[in-house]
Amino acid sequence: MTVPAMRRPRIKPEHRAYRTVDGHVRIGSVVHGIGAEVRDPDGWVWTLVEAMDGTRSAADIVAEVSRRHPGPRLPDADIVQAMTDLTLAGYVEDAGAAPPAELSERERERYSRGMPLLRWMDLRPRESAWEPQLRLRRARILLVGVGGTGGAAARDLVASGVGRLHCVEPDVVELSNLNRQTLFREQDLGTPKIDAALTALRALNSDATVTGERREVRGPADLEELLTRAPGGPGGDPGYDVLLLAADRPAVIRRWANQVCLALGTSWAEAGYRGPLVSVGVFTPGRGACWECLRDAEIERRDLRLPSGQDEEVASPRMPWNPVNAVTAGLSGSLLAHAALMLLCGIPPVDPGCRFGLNLMTPGEPIMQRTDRRPDCPACGAEHAAIPGPRDLS
Repeated sequence: MTVPAMRRPRIKPEHRAYRTVDGHVRIGSVVHGIGAEVRDPDGWVWTLVEAMDGTRSAADIVAEVSRRHPGPRLPDADIVQAMTDLTLAGYVEDAGAAPPAELSERERERYSRGMPLLRWMDLRPRESAWEPQLRLRRARILLVGVGGTGGAAARDLVASGVGRLHCVEPDVVELSNLNRQTLFREQDLGTPKIDAALTALRALNSDATVTGERREVRGPADLEELLTRAPGGPGGDPGYDVLLLAADRPAVIRRWANQVCLALGTSWAEAGYRGPLVSVGVFTPGRGACWECLRDAEIERRDLRLPSGQDEEVASPRMPWNPVNAVTAGLSGSLLAHAALMLLCGIPPVDPGCRFGLNLMTPGEPIMQRTDRRPDCPACGAEHAAIPGPRDLS
């Protein structure tokens, strides 16, 4: 990883350091996964982070630390290395970097609260703190399913500043939808969901391009055609950067999505709810397990203690509809939108090939499933060596 040249290095406001009672330096807030503690027996690390306040050049920072710690001689190389380490850890931004010209003043005002959150969770050096927001603006996302999960995901993505979102949904709004599909209103009853969704989403953010079509996905060919015909798709590359799957029928649709995204090298995520369990799966071809790997590993992990020949349906009953309310649907949709931000921006830096979420019965017990890529996987195993690697989304 390279360190961007910075005019005026500054510790990110969200990562402001403090000194502990024993003289150590804590930086990056006290959030698990972000914060760190640095031993500082001679006190110069604290001087360094204080000097990195956005008013000095890198050379001036080195001079200031040397001036305040004159003896024994502190090598300039040690100070520079410490600045480099802090930058690579994601704690530093360039106070002298101008906002990208591609983002208008109106957009910077609109996203002025979201950018600091991305900056807080970002653990990689950037040319500008606005770079992740710019990536969202340039992103093209295909969303299949605009019900409870998909509607919440679409709402969160459009509000967050995703540049282009194309939605696919075949159904009409029914009264029983309104307990959890909060994108719709009573006045939308009997209206195609896609029409009502587009109206609501366009009213939310006119800076985003939101399109859609009333269509049912009937096989892998439909998904492939949808993914590869996005406006602006360069020279045979998939037109969309990410596929988000929020449809639950037909039951085999996740296997289709896995198959097509492996073939195209497209990152994707799928989310949903099962009673009080809410989760999202995140996948990138060539990086970790695929959906099939993860599913097979989870089947092997479970010990249902069923008699030989007994169908596992008796341990995991299926109902004509999935019990759900606005909370479980909204959480799953927000997790799906969060997964899209992870895939597009690398924030937070979570490796794909996993499923995570919440068990609302036991709020302190997270859901986390991860496995290695399986050599015998029927979708991405050794015999499928021609699977393309992930595309660069930068």
